[in-house]
Parts: sequence; C-alpha cells; structure tokens
Amino acid sequence: MGTSPLTERAVRDPLEPLVGDHHVVFRLADQDAALEKVELSQEVRRPRLGPPFAYEPESRLWALRFDRPDADRMEYMFHLIHRDGAEEWIGDPGNPLVAPGPFGAKSVIEWPGYSPPPWLQQEAPSGTKREMTITTRSPRAAFRVIVWSAPGLEDDAPAPLLVVHDGPEYDELSLLTSLLEIRCADGELPKLRAALIAPVDRNNSLSASAAYSRAFAYDLLPGIERSAPTPHGRSMRIGMGASLGGLSMLHIHRSGPATFGALFLQSGSYFRQRYDSQESDFPRFRRISRFVGQVLTAEEWAHPIPVTMTCGTIEENLANNRAVRAALARQGYEVSLIENRDGHNWVGWRDTFDPHLVRLLQQMWA
Repeated sequence: MGTSPLTERAVRDPLEPLVGDHHVVFRLADQDAALEKVELSQEVRRPRLGPPFAYEPESRLWALRFDRPDADRMEYMFHLIHRDGAEEWIGDPGNPLVAPGPFGAKSVIEWPGYSPPPWLQQEAPSGTKREMTITTRSPRAAFRVIVWSAPGLEDDAPAPLLVVHDGPEYDELSLLTSLLEIRCADGELPKLRAALIAPVDRNNSLSASAAYSRAFAYDLLPGIERSAPTPHGRSMRIGMGASLGGLSMLHIHRSGPATFGALFLQSGSYFRQRYDSQESDFPRFRRISRFVGQVLTAEEWAHPIPVTMTCGTIEENLANNRAVRAALARQGYEVSLIENRDGHNWVGWRDTFDPHLVRLLQQMWA
C-alpha cells in the first residue's frame, strides 16, 4: 500500500514521542480526522496489536500513554485504520530512531539507562567472505553458506570455527562479523572463521528436526569444513543460533555430542505447553515440545559442554529458557543465562555479544 496523504503530512509535521523514566506518550497528528482508529503494534505484551490510541479533537491528534516494560528498549509500529476501511502500517513519523529487521525497519524507544555497545564505534580491518552452496541428500536441499575468515587468515590455514544458524541475517542485522573483526584486531580473539548458514524451510528444518540434524552432521558441516579447515576435535567448533536457530543447535548437540565443543544460544524457542500455550498453533509445536521435554526430564547427560544462553527480560521465551538452563546445570553442563533488558530482536541479541559471546570464544580458544 502506498503512503497516504495523512502519513505524508505526519512526516512533514512530526510529533516526537515523549519519553519519561517510567512511560512514553506516543502521538500522531490527524488534522482532517481521516482515521477511524490508531493502534500500537508491539511485542512487549499481549495482545500484540494494542492498546488503541485516544483521539483528542481539540488538538486533532491521537495519543497513547504506554507504561515502561521491564526493558530499556522497545521496538514498535503504528497500525492505522482509515475511515474508508483502508489499513496502513507505519513507523513513528516523529521518531528518528529505527532498528533493522528481516521484515523492515521498526521505530525504537530507548529509555534512560540504555546505551548501545561501545564496539559499534570502533573500526577494524575487514575479513574475507566466500559464498558457497552445499547440497544435503536427505532432506534434499541446497543451503547457502557464507564463510567469513579473520583478516590475514590464509584459505588453507586451519582455524577455529563458529557455526551460525541464520548467519547472513546475524551479520546484516546484528553486525556479527564486525564484532569478530574488532576483537581479532585488538587481540582479544584468535584468528577464526564463522560459517553463516542461511536457512531452508526454516520453520521445519530448525524445529528439532531429526532429518535436519542428520543432514547437518553428514553433509552440511563436512561441506563447510572442506572450505574452512578446522583443527581436529569438537572444542574447535562452537554452534550459535537465536530463536528456532538456538533450539536447533541444542538439538544437533544432543543428537551428535561430538559436533560442538560449546554453544551460544539466544532466546531459544524451547516451547512447552506449560510455558508457551500461545505458540501451540505453530505447525511443529509438538515436535519441539517432545524434544524439550526430554531435555528437561533427563537426570544426567554423558557429554556436557559449556553453554552460554541469553534471553530478553520481556520475552515470552524467558520462562522456558530458565527451565532449560536449570536442566542443563543439573545434568553437569557449565551453563549461564544472561537476561538482557530487551525483547526478541536482532539488536537485543547484538547487545549481548560483548562480553558474553567473546568470553565463550576466549574460554574455548584462548
């Protein structure tokens, strides 16, 4: 849908959100009373679409006071319903702060106390990237993989390997390899590689799929290591993923304990009926729930490894992440859970890279 005259006017005469310590007031001008309804689209609390704004006839603007959640950042959009029934989704015209996302940018509120990580202001020599396609046999699929190598690392030189689900999005939206370049340049990390795996049929393959875990072990990882030589031993490989990508990395580890020496799991989608009934219409909910149930009820595990987990304080995934952390700790894993004051988004995941991802890589590869 194209931009409406109302939206064009709002961009010309923006009303910035009024941010206080404990709330924010959103505002949108509507001089011609062209709108029937304005709603806040957010992932802070349910329902996701709402609450509705109130219209103030005297000032001819829509306004909403929204209490600060248990977070320092909040991503959002406005949902507009015109009097003729047309709908429109827009960013906040009065707010210049935006965050990237796979479905487009969103407006952002940053409350007092939030500051982006300092490494975003640093620069470092760029590494190299090589793109390839790896075909798996069962299921038959072609995976796009980008292999990033630290500056100065020769193509045939063995080096530790970070394997990343949703890797291209991690790189684009969370600046993963930029952080690695900076920490390699300042000597905090050794020269390493990262295999950035783009998903194929993500909701199926990354939802505790036994077929995908087998394909990963027998086709995908060997194909990566042919172009990214890695020293022998699982300790030289670390798995990383967010949301379903994190769940899948844990499933790969439990299916093949020799695959990884450590895991960095962000906002894992460890669905269980007890915590996540709102997700029960997800097509692979039962398969995920069965696997997570096995993890939670196991009394011991013969092959524990270091695991670092992160999750946002306002995420619905927080309860199931806490449960998985407790289960892994009981089974002998060296496991930590960092609760970041954010939601389920790429910037929130980015903000935990340093020191937590860096510390795990140092622990394994120092």
